[in-house]
Amino acid sequence: MDQRVYISITGLKVKRLWHVPTFWRHAIGSMQQVQSADGCLQAQEQTINGIHHTRSVWVSRDKMLAYLRSGAHLKAITVFPKIATGKVYGYVSETVPDWPEVHRLWAGLGREV
Repeated sequence: MDQRVYISITGLKVKRLWHVPTFWRHAIGSMQQVQSADGCLQAQEQTINGIHHTRSVWVSRDKMLAYLRSGAHLKAITVFPKIATGKVYGYVSETVPDWPEVHRLWAGLGREV
């Protein structure tokens, strides 16, 4: 990557089995929204050790926050405390972390939400 970008990492774990359908409904809606969000360069998800991770790359933190506070994602974060636990981590970088690094950063530096 030739420019500095904002990397956003999330990792969520569903609290109870019966929350899984609700979790995936919101996760899919949020992923559909991020794919066309203004300022999002890429967004992917992967499950690692039972934790549902996302890694998104943004032109700026402000663009990521605009996405975070709107649409399907806003609905998801209002439901989240009832159905899942997790951590988030964001930072500016010139490189995009691979999945092992995503999990390491999340585990070591993530903020509980």
